[in-house]
Amino acid sequence: RSGRPAKLISNLVARKAISLLGEGVRDGAAARAAHDYLRTHRGGQVAADLIILSLDLASRTLVISRNGPPVLLLEPEGGRVLDEACEAIGLRPGTKPVIVEVPVREGLRAVAFSDGVLEAGQRHGEAMIAEEWLALAAGWGPLPAQELADRLLARSLELDRGRPEDDTSIVVVGVYPDGESDGARRVAVRLPLES
Repeated sequence: RSGRPAKLISNLVARKAISLLGEGVRDGAAARAAHDYLRTHRGGQVAADLIILSLDLASRTLVISRNGPPVLLLEPEGGRVLDEACEAIGLRPGTKPVIVEVPVREGLRAVAFSDGVLEAGQRHGEAMIAEEWLALAAGWGPLPAQELADRLLARSLELDRGRPEDDTSIVVVGVYPDGESDGARRVAVRLPLES
């Protein structure tokens, strides 16, 4: 699916997961519930990717729950691709996410992206595998999350010659030095308005 039907499915899954997470449900349980909801709602005929990145302040870990494309994990001593086999949600009974927990520390960054990023450039024979995306991101050093996301998005659009065929979404979670913090938590989100 692509276009409007895909956006409807994405919104359905995201709303379900966010509502459960907002009620305090753990990431893995929220992912399984979103799977069950989509499978019931669409009769097991529609698949969707779901990646949840969260900071667990009690355990001081970054929790990565994945039913979709690989996630890039950048740490001060190097990086790795989290690509253990998993299934998209919505199709088979009992589908569970692959969950990885990483201790939170300065310099840690996780990059999640839609399959449109991995498939960028495919029609021109220039698609990059996850390890190439990791090498690219690691080569830039410890960039702020927004700049890292912007550079990865620019590269994806460049590979697609400015005309992506699929959703191209990137989320970066990073742990940076406190600096002169005022104690406030900030989240930046930019979404295009559709006419």
